[in-house]
Amino acid sequence: AEAPPEAERIFLSWESGRQDRMNALLADSARAGKTVVRLKGGDPFLFGRGGEEALYLAERGIPFEVVPGVTAAVAVPAYAGIPVTHRGITSTLTAVTGHEDPSKPESALNWTAFARGIGTLIFFMGAKNLPNIVEQLVRHGRPPETPVALIQWGTTPRQRTLTGTLADIVEAAHAAVFSPPILIVVGEVVRLREQLAWFEKKPLFGRRVLVTRSRDQAGELSAHLAALGAETVEAPLIRFETPKDSAALDLFIDEAMDFDWLVFTSAHAVDRWFERIRARAKDARSLAGVRIAAVGPGTAKTLERYGVLADYRPDTFRAETLAEGMAKWFDLGGAKVLFPCSDIASDTVCEGLTAHGAHVTRVTAYRTVPETALPSVVSDMLEKKEIDVITFASSSAVRAFVQIVGPARLPALMESTAVACMGPVTLATALDAGLDVAILPDEVSIPAFAAAIAAYCS
Repeated sequence: AEAPPEAERIFLSWESGRQDRMNALLADSARAGKTVVRLKGGDPFLFGRGGEEALYLAERGIPFEVVPGVTAAVAVPAYAGIPVTHRGITSTLTAVTGHEDPSKPESALNWTAFARGIGTLIFFMGAKNLPNIVEQLVRHGRPPETPVALIQWGTTPRQRTLTGTLADIVEAAHAAVFSPPILIVVGEVVRLREQLAWFEKKPLFGRRVLVTRSRDQAGELSAHLAALGAETVEAPLIRFETPKDSAALDLFIDEAMDFDWLVFTSAHAVDRWFERIRARAKDARSLAGVRIAAVGPGTAKTLERYGVLADYRPDTFRAETLAEGMAKWFDLGGAKVLFPCSDIASDTVCEGLTAHGAHVTRVTAYRTVPETALPSVVSDMLEKKEIDVITFASSSAVRAFVQIVGPARLPALMESTAVACMGPVTLATALDAGLDVAILPDEVSIPAFAAAIAAYCS
């Protein structure tokens, strides 16, 4: 997420010889003068082979830095409600690689020490060898009633936790179809999960939500949903592009102080306005004396990022009520209003303000372009009924979705997927398209939208 768009992204699968190729790739890229980030999960020096890679670079005189991470040995149990140490239970922790070949004549692991200690044992990569791990611990003296937890896909919305004892965990894992990636926790601290489990209790835990906002806007909604426990899948149905000709927008930026009001109904219009202001070597002072109206908290917050506070914000966060609300507080008769907006924005704002006597000038600040296809993985999820909720924050996203999947396929494709619309205009578009809308927030804001989805799914 922090990498610039132009950065090269390389994924190496786990086939034989991968590590040698990784080492060479790091060195060759560095020698070519590139800044290289070797991204690892957890901590690079704990079963991450980070030490091997660092030595390879050091031996070749290539400078490097190490950024420690939060190891899965601590993070994954924490997300399952299991503290790896706890006063009165244990003050020791041992992390062990669990993928040692059980057919080796002699194990490199000290099973006697593991079995006879009272500390917590954490086994990485041990799913395949779970029967051998259990057998070795019991054979070397660990009581069969010792608690065990298996945590699959830890710290993610797909997390599953299975608890048992050394006596029954193998059979339980087989019955529950537990497969990698799994972290194994052995010790008395596992009992604390009954009181401390928290992550899996979130209202949207285990739910998969499709976010269809544009790529630069999806993150905010995804973050709110993820905080409530959801697994979010982003599949933008629209994208924003600059107008083919910015001359008209630039002209009105230069003449902004000739207007009484500047009206924004979207954060993207605000961003686009200030992008052009900067391009013309201007700043917020070019709006001196101009009143500003902003629809929605997101639009107002974006204005604030540029050091500008809106003079008017409608309580209902709807463009439809903007003119009515402004007319209650301000005399709009003869007022000159500039409305930078999308090329496909409705005429609602202009018509409402004009009805109250304002002279409205509309200018295209950006273009809304529909996507023509869904990512194949998202299409597969919809076909397999693996999406619990699909979200629409705009009418254009609804229209793009219907165009992509086709009206005839909608009923079958959406029969087990709840539709959530962010506002009444989007709702009307969805209903007209034949979608059965289940979720509508009380107000048009991202926090309210996420909360409404959580309430529906709880």
